[in-house]
Amino acid sequence: MSQFKTIDDLELSGRRTLVRVDFNVPIRDGKITDNSRIVRVLPTIRDLKAQGAKIVLMAHFGRPKGNVVPEMSLAPVVEGLSDALGGEKVVFANNCIGAEVSTQIDALANGEILLLENLRFHAGEEANDASFAQELAKLGDVYINDAFSAAHRAHASTDGLARLLPAAAGRLMQTELEHLSQALGQPKRPLAALVGGAKVSTKLDLLSNLVGKVDVLVIGGGMANTFLNAQGIEVGRSLCEHEMADTARAILKEAEAQNCKVMLPSDVVVAETLAENVPTSTVETSSVPDNQMILDAGSQTAQEIIAELKNCKTLVWNGPLGCFETEPFDAATNSVAQAAATLTVSEELLTVAGGGDTVAALVHAGADENFSYISTAGGAFLEWLEGKTLPGVKALEDAA
Repeated sequence: MSQFKTIDDLELSGRRTLVRVDFNVPIRDGKITDNSRIVRVLPTIRDLKAQGAKIVLMAHFGRPKGNVVPEMSLAPVVEGLSDALGGEKVVFANNCIGAEVSTQIDALANGEILLLENLRFHAGEEANDASFAQELAKLGDVYINDAFSAAHRAHASTDGLARLLPAAAGRLMQTELEHLSQALGQPKRPLAALVGGAKVSTKLDLLSNLVGKVDVLVIGGGMANTFLNAQGIEVGRSLCEHEMADTARAILKEAEAQNCKVMLPSDVVVAETLAENVPTSTVETSSVPDNQMILDAGSQTAQEIIAELKNCKTLVWNGPLGCFETEPFDAATNSVAQAAATLTVSEELLTVAGGGDTVAALVHAGADENFSYISTAGGAFLEWLEGKTLPGVKALEDAA
């Protein structure tokens, strides 16, 4: 398991505490439309308040590319954060570095909160510029990273700053890393991974890493078509990367060498077009009509996956089994997700999910609240699954 310090390892009373958070929330007409990223940081903020820290929150919003873009200001987040904290006062700084910001921080009482303006208004943030990191460091006594979703980027606020101040993980970062370690670092076996999505080419590193780590690999979505095609199975008009056939065969060969069982659909739901209420049929994978496309795994496949999960102790899930946004092509994802949730509730299975459309698919299936952990980190979650070193995490480990 990763070794890193947490809030519990720092003396924070009266200390200027710089906290990297993810407040890259959806905003429409100046109002936050989904505050889930704010809510996930509340445990850290509350713990810091309880310890009497002077809380200085740092975040990015959008991609201003080093320019001041008024539409990408974090100012609208102040009200949303205050509401989430039950009306607690939140002060806003019009910059994220400089003497004026330093004065605002010095004026904070213990337990009070200041939100800095968008870090990415300065080009030094994404460039991990040493001088910009030094300017940030001048504002604080300690540093806490609570933005796992930004940990795959070596930016000044995630990497450089962590090397200039005493550094620790916030509660969200801590929870994320602990669950990820349980899922792939030191998992209870048998360990299964369910990987869906459109293209093998976008998840090549992921699949290559997983076949050497998991006992069972379930492949769904459009990428399953590429694997079927690589085995000489005709997939009609389905989404398929024919040019990836050699790569798919190489992954299957490596899985066999690693004693990893690969599960592909045995039956599929097909239609002439992707739309709601179109005529569909369920066929064996060897019998896909030339004029139709595979849009979901069949019920037999779903039951085979569920039966396999009943023999497993850990499941890592990334991506849907079919085009879940369009009914009835959500059926396989729904049934497998609900079964996994049931196994989680009965403590037979540890379930960790994240990345891409995964969260939306599990919410759609009504299974999200019963999974052991769902990461909203997107790119960072995927890179972790791929076995890559995350700069933001490594910086915390180096500081431990």
